[in-house]
Amino acid sequence: MIPVAFDYVRPGTVDEAVRALATGGDEPKILAGGQSLMPALRLRLAGPSTLVDCSRVDEMIGVTDDGSSITIGAATTHYAVMSSPVVKAGVPLLAQATATVADPAIRHRGTLGGSLAHADPAGDLPAVARALDASFTIAGSSGRRTVSAADFFVDYFTTAVGDDEVLVSVTFPKYSGWGSHYEKFNRTAQAWAIVGVAAAVRLDGSTIAEARVALTNMGPIPIRATAVEAALVGANSAQAVAAAADQAAQGCRPTSDIHAQADYREHLARVLTKRAVLAATGW
Repeated sequence: MIPVAFDYVRPGTVDEAVRALATGGDEPKILAGGQSLMPALRLRLAGPSTLVDCSRVDEMIGVTDDGSSITIGAATTHYAVMSSPVVKAGVPLLAQATATVADPAIRHRGTLGGSLAHADPAGDLPAVARALDASFTIAGSSGRRTVSAADFFVDYFTTAVGDDEVLVSVTFPKYSGWGSHYEKFNRTAQAWAIVGVAAAVRLDGSTIAEARVALTNMGPIPIRATAVEAALVGANSAQAVAAAADQAAQGCRPTSDIHAQADYREHLARVLTKRAVLAATGW
């Protein structure tokens, strides 16, 4: 199918992008890598009046080491994120999860910000942002604001980014020295996750001192598995991890669809949480 007609603008700065949104008519859309947007345009699930192409806004591209945190421009490609030595060292879970996104072609064109702003509940990266308490810098006509990962994801395909706003960057606290792993189950190598688990743990000797776990596709937004996190503190064996993982589905609202029933997703959440945490600990 052919997309509806639209105007095209390529701003050079974030401020120019915000102005383009303000003057872009009904439902203007931000374009970065386009890996989520272009299929929606072709199927006419989206019919924007204007596409605002932010793929060459310098402020929205690249990885910056801030000392205790790492800031990544929203238009930075998945490949740049997963291959960055700074990300691998400071936020290894993000690099690991990004390496599982779709296929090499998508990872070279798709962007971190595009994936997060799209907010597909089956997407891999929202759970990572939720687990690691990332923060989002958003620019609009009234200025800039910072939103936590807990408040960024609102509902299916809905975030805190307003119609007249641009996601500029995402900041992750560093987790150097933590063990981490992203585990997901999908039917084929390039398919969306039926369920995914993002896990990071800090060991004190042979005991888990702190844990962060979030789930993919177990509800309309990525879910922080707080019951699992609490139960993992003090765990020092695979058996203790398995017992904690049994609580993974608490508070979740998985759907039943053509890919899986809700109770099967709950089962997967428990199994994959155990696998992810054990991989993160190295046990």
